[in-house]
Amino acid sequence: MLSQNPFDQAVWLLKTRALIARGFLDDVDWDDASGGGIAEVLLDDNAVAQAPRPGTSLLRPSTSAVGGGFSTSSSSSAAQAAARALDSAMRPMTASGRPMTGYARPGTSAAPSSSSASFDNSAFKAGRPGTSRVMTAMGRAVRVGTASLLSAPGGPFIVADRLDLRKYASRPALGKALCDYLLYVDHNPKRAMELCALGTISAGYTDWWWKERLGKCYFQLGLLRDSEAQFKSSLRQQEMVSTHLQLARVCLRLDQPQAALEVYRHASEGFAPNEPALLLGAARVHDALSQTEAASSLYRKVLELDASNVEALACLASHSFYQDQPEVSLRYYRRILQLGVQSAELWNNLGLATFHASQYDLALSCFDRAIQIAEDDAVGDVWYNVANVAVSLGDIAMAKQALRVAIAADPQHAEAHVNLGVLEMRRGSPEVARGLFASAQRLAGFLFEAWFNGALAAYKAGDLQDSHQQCKRALELSPTHSDAIELSGKLKEVFLVA
Repeated sequence: MLSQNPFDQAVWLLKTRALIARGFLDDVDWDDASGGGIAEVLLDDNAVAQAPRPGTSLLRPSTSAVGGGFSTSSSSSAAQAAARALDSAMRPMTASGRPMTGYARPGTSAAPSSSSASFDNSAFKAGRPGTSRVMTAMGRAVRVGTASLLSAPGGPFIVADRLDLRKYASRPALGKALCDYLLYVDHNPKRAMELCALGTISAGYTDWWWKERLGKCYFQLGLLRDSEAQFKSSLRQQEMVSTHLQLARVCLRLDQPQAALEVYRHASEGFAPNEPALLLGAARVHDALSQTEAASSLYRKVLELDASNVEALACLASHSFYQDQPEVSLRYYRRILQLGVQSAELWNNLGLATFHASQYDLALSCFDRAIQIAEDDAVGDVWYNVANVAVSLGDIAMAKQALRVAIAADPQHAEAHVNLGVLEMRRGSPEVARGLFASAQRLAGFLFEAWFNGALAAYKAGDLQDSHQQCKRALELSPTHSDAIELSGKLKEVFLVA
């Protein structure tokens, strides 16, 4: 039975740690390191170059555009076409830059998600979980002694604004627990920053922990240079894996991937040569820079150290699939299944891998399983891949039906509109096809397949001016697409004759 004494610091510490464990967020991952909403991107005071050199920025990871490799008839319809792309940079990427390795629409397109609704919902939202304090009802709370303890049901456990932080800073055991509470439970980085500053002074600037937490506070408040300085100061006093990961995260937020790789390399070659977290961090950066061979090498090292690392398995499976090695990819995905992972994306990837490995009997069973457990926002992707398989098998009727279901489940699925338009063109319905291509262009202007197929449909319908405009846009998105170049040449000949 817990003590009823409000002065019992042991009970207070136990409850604080329990709340921290329940609300803890692993903030060493760098998925949100590229920034939050569009406001943070446009108003970023830490940008050092608006036109970074290729290979030195996550905004421009490669040096040149990747070749097309798609046929005019299939558009974006084949995951097989993506698997046979000449450059591994064609691997579809998520918004954070990480390849889609079993977590989002694998093998369906070479561009980010086409959902404009998701952009509208997230563009103006910050990516840092601690920048806005959650609203809490004040309730009835009684401040007893040096802590605000819960004395009435429904009231807050700790009222941060009423605390004397100097007393906690002079008591490291209580102060460090309170600091984590303010960061992970109360989401109040400003108050936590004040406590960390007082704790650093109280410790005579010799405690690395206070400096590391102060760096976290600065990071959540968007003070990246101050955060970087605190992490470096903490590392000079004590080498810690988590601090290195936090410092690399700051470099990535500053769009300095080479500096982040140097941080990972220094830590790996120094005090932690066998730390999977450091190798994973470096592999993610290489992946974001389209350096897939270097990333794959690091993922394999991670598996040597931790054979059950799901992220490394998924990334290697994706890399093998896009290198036209579906049998190897299938082995990795089966290993993930053995680890107990169950998701629609995983079963969808299994379906693609088994199909391209010529195990047709298992492919449709995997897709059926994916449809059964898929969330609403993933059903359209699974049916889209079912349509791809049906096209490869020659069952056009099934493919059209699957694409219609995909569009019904996700009206924003631009790739499904493109592929259905291609099938309508084959059936001899050019006007219907042009409408579908126009819808895909509105939903995802980055899909060069939508523009090229629209140009081809307009050319066959005799609308040469519209065809020229759409073909020009397709070449802007994919300058090396051979079919678009050929169509552009035909249009120029017609205009010259006219």
